[in-house]
Amino acid sequence: MIDTVIFDVGNTLRVVVKDKEFSAAAESELMRLVGTAEGREAFFARLEANWQRYRKECKHTMLDASEMELWSQHLLPDYPTEMICGAAGRLTRLWRDRDGRRVARPDVKDTLTELARRGYTQGIIANTITETEIPDWMVTDGVARFFKTVVLSSKVRVRKPDPAIYLLTCRAIGKPPENCAYVGDNPIRDVEGTRAAGYGMMIRIDEPDTLVNEPQEITLHPDHTIQNISDLLKIFPPLAK
Repeated sequence: MIDTVIFDVGNTLRVVVKDKEFSAAAESELMRLVGTAEGREAFFARLEANWQRYRKECKHTMLDASEMELWSQHLLPDYPTEMICGAAGRLTRLWRDRDGRRVARPDVKDTLTELARRGYTQGIIANTITETEIPDWMVTDGVARFFKTVVLSSKVRVRKPDPAIYLLTCRAIGKPPENCAYVGDNPIRDVEGTRAAGYGMMIRIDEPDTLVNEPQEITLHPDHTIQNISDLLKIFPPLAK
């Protein structure tokens, strides 16, 4: 019996809204913070190359770095370590802000509220380089009370699709895998990890930006595919008291 619903965040509960002015301001502040003497184009070309190299490595090892390690060892290893480590949290947020504003889907809060009313335990598993962005969003949007457990790869080091991160979440939330459903957007990583961990159900939200950013052939299939977060209410009826 499924009595626990665990969510991904990026492109699942939240999406990116493009905002050129917002992104440009983030780039300017990132450059100011590290005190680079390089031109904008050269600086971000080098940073992007380091980022892609890191992404390839962590997808192979299924391990994520902490914010301080990410910036001092991978993204800006030639800058003063103490300065970079001291600013790592802020640098991570600015790096992500280059993509645009991250906002919750309009039906998220109402759906979380109703799932809680129906008796479901809820949690989060997310691959993320930031250690504070998701907790800050939860508080700002007033949804922190709905999540019993929040497991972030930047904090626990292991990342999806390693089943270890799914099983760690089960231990933290106090539920066996077969009682858990996972809701995510990635047609390979999210499905593969959920299946390997023995979760009772996998639900994929169909998000076009996921395949634009990470082109991949869909070979694994979820139990359900939804278009909106509120579609979960058709899948999860009220639990018997």
